Amino acid sequence: MSHPTTRMLAMLELLQANHRMGGAELARRLGVDERTVRRYATRLEELGVPVVAERGRYGGYRLMPGYKLPPLMLNDDEATAVVLGLLAGRRVGLPGQATESALAKVQRVLPAALRERVQALQDTLDFTLAPRDAAAPATAALLTLAGAARARRRVLLRYRSWQGTESERQLDPYGLVFHSGRWYVTGHDHRSGETRTFRVDRVLSAEPSTDTYDVPDDLDPVQHVTRSLARVPYAHQVDVVLDTTLEEARRRVPASTATLSRVDGGVLMTTRADDLDGMARMLAGLGWPFVIRRPAELRDAVRRLADTLRAHADRTG
Repeated sequence: MSHPTTRMLAMLELLQANHRMGGAELARRLGVDERTVRRYATRLEELGVPVVAERGRYGGYRLMPGYKLPPLMLNDDEATAVVLGLLAGRRVGLPGQATESALAKVQRVLPAALRERVQALQDTLDFTLAPRDAAAPATAALLTLAGAARARRRVLLRYRSWQGTESERQLDPYGLVFHSGRWYVTGHDHRSGETRTFRVDRVLSAEPSTDTYDVPDDLDPVQHVTRSLARVPYAHQVDVVLDTTLEEARRRVPASTATLSRVDGGVLMTTRADDLDGMARMLAGLGWPFVIRRPAELRDAVRRLADTLRAHADRTG
């Protein structure tokens, strides 16, 4: 019983099977010290399990009277899908604490045999995808924005910019988008009079109003968010003509990375970059002939990359 989550669930099983258990006895049964038992009790309370700690010489732990969770009736496929979804969501950048809580609760209410199999999956599964450092939004703000977008209700938004400046604005939320480990809301911002994109983790509060609105027929929240992110200011404006078709370019170059348009001689890729050496590597990786329009410094970066690759090719040992 080496996994902390398994021991914590075992503690809950012991408390459900016994009216009351002392801290020393729980520690002995779980193979931990009493400080760890206290930590498990606190964690169970955070998960919504009513653990009562009785202090004093004859103190111990018990559950609130009447507390009993029924088994969760999931078959093997359903339980596997739930656990895989939670584990994958944690890896791509969903809030870690909520994911851990959900995993513990799902495991707690599964039948014993299925719980062991699901725990084995959690203990042995790994991903080639590196964990994302997500900026988790406040749950209240996220749910309020989602409800307002579905009901077409205007919200009063308190927002903190990346510079730390706080502002209030009225927003007609068109939709929520999860992109690269972050949550975004896009909608009509009455303060600027434009369709804007805001990071939800920077939303300090969101209060729905009774005012309603219509969503433009041609508005696609995903496209608007990705295009907005592609226009974020960087040190260098980059224009490169790729010798390929627009269809091929769109398959290889994400909309969040660059704007693509058909021109004489191929496809104009317009983007911004701080690291021109990285841009040179991207162009080389695409594998198409290209013409650099700007900046001139990108030509030097491509030459440096070519020299580096030539030096590697000439190595014999």
